[in-house]
Amino acid sequence: MSAQNPTPADGPLVDGPADPEHDPTASYALEPGYVAALTDRILATGPETAEVRSPLNGAPLAHIPQSSDQDVAEAFARARRAQAVWARTSLEERAAIMLRFHDLVLDRQDEIIDLTVLESGKARKHAFDEPLHIALTARYYARTAHEHLDTRRVRGVVPGLTRVEVNRIAKGVVGIISPWNYPFTMALCDGLPALMAGNAVVAKPDAQTMLTALLGAELLEQAGFPKDLWQVVAGPGSKVGPSIIQRADYVCFTGSTATGKLVAQGCAERLIGCSLELGGKNPLLVLRDADLEKAAEGAVRASFSNAGQLCVSMERMFVADQVYDRFVDRFVARTQAMTLGATLDWGNDMGSLISQDQLDTVVAHVDDAVAKGARVLAGGRARPDLGPFFYEPTILEGVTPEMTCFGKETFGPVIALYRFHDEADAVARANEGEYGLNASIYSQDGARARELARRIKCGTVNINEAFGATFASIDSPMGGMRQSGMGRRQGAEGILRYTETQSVATQRLIRFAPMLGMSDESYARMMTVNLRVMKKLGRA
Repeated sequence: MSAQNPTPADGPLVDGPADPEHDPTASYALEPGYVAALTDRILATGPETAEVRSPLNGAPLAHIPQSSDQDVAEAFARARRAQAVWARTSLEERAAIMLRFHDLVLDRQDEIIDLTVLESGKARKHAFDEPLHIALTARYYARTAHEHLDTRRVRGVVPGLTRVEVNRIAKGVVGIISPWNYPFTMALCDGLPALMAGNAVVAKPDAQTMLTALLGAELLEQAGFPKDLWQVVAGPGSKVGPSIIQRADYVCFTGSTATGKLVAQGCAERLIGCSLELGGKNPLLVLRDADLEKAAEGAVRASFSNAGQLCVSMERMFVADQVYDRFVDRFVARTQAMTLGATLDWGNDMGSLISQDQLDTVVAHVDDAVAKGARVLAGGRARPDLGPFFYEPTILEGVTPEMTCFGKETFGPVIALYRFHDEADAVARANEGEYGLNASIYSQDGARARELARRIKCGTVNINEAFGATFASIDSPMGGMRQSGMGRRQGAEGILRYTETQSVATQRLIRFAPMLGMSDESYARMMTVNLRVMKKLGRA
């Protein structure tokens, strides 16, 4: 397994007062003025700040102002005033702004990627996925706004005499609590359809990756969205999260299942809706007829993209007996050939974990498995020589139920391999546990793979692809079954969740009560005859 040493980066990085060449923690990695322009977007009036350092090398990035409950209240007040005006804008105007945002994201992708790598520690090629996904999302909702949001006619009870229209009304202000693992994507992808539907947003990005989210907010304003329409607050989730839930008209949360349940409870108390994308222990199936080279390449991406810190990444792999040894040889070889590096450059196959806590979890899961008899086929070591939180991409064999990583989400670069002989058994084992977010099947028989997919209890299933086919197809809904969440992002569901339906019926000529001296009994008989006739005519 090869590695690249840290190198100086282009862009806004500057030398500090110490000697950053030998001690990267001695100076700030970003220009103070650049950071200040971003953090000024946080609504925080108090003196409290939180320091953020890059997981690549420990270099300080920023001191993030922290929002109080009063600041959150003010953010919602500003957002509500802006939303009242925004809701009256035409879909054409909203779409034009959204498409300008699309162009800005593509034009400034290098800046976005640099900041994403610095804050999250991921490889540059994985950071590129973020502006790519946001551009796809912006274009999709701009182009399909009328399809999803236009008033539509539905059947009235009396043909020709009852006209019924269904309107889509913006909920108001949407609270979005986003995680650190994909800081640009997750900070924005749920909010863009909310804006398109006529809502405002109050966002609380994760503390570790606040700058990337703030850059997204800057681009939204530069594209033409009203200044107060997208508010950003900062602070610990345990403090700021409840403040958002108490004031929002809808909440979108991405994170752990345990925290998601608390969010759902808070929303239930206020009778507001929420969508939750939560944990996963995602399975990948390699069937006996799979193209093994394609499957091995896909398995590397499925397991180790963003160092495994991806909600839809794989942690369990079930491989048919007939091809197990040949597949494992290919998978291990590709994994051992991966390049790890703590740089902003292209060429790294995997970057760092985000934090000491995340590294501790990965180490604990692997060490526990090895102590109980699992075999390490690749990786299995921390790499402090590369950066404080690096861990090698790791393949385990012989993982059993008493091992922590058998059923608990690791959220790191660790995959466990299992043999299967019968495909029905593989599906049953893939469905074990409490999660159901994403799955992948490799087979050269697409029809059979699609049939198996229908039996897997996951919100998305990719065939002959790790996760990109569903995740990048914005017209397809994405979310989890069982303990992996509720609600969906993307597609029609991804925008309609931010609206209330309103039915407006106009009645002509007759009323729904006795007419022309008719008795109640006669009216009931007449309506009964009418119902029988409508059934014979095939009317719904």
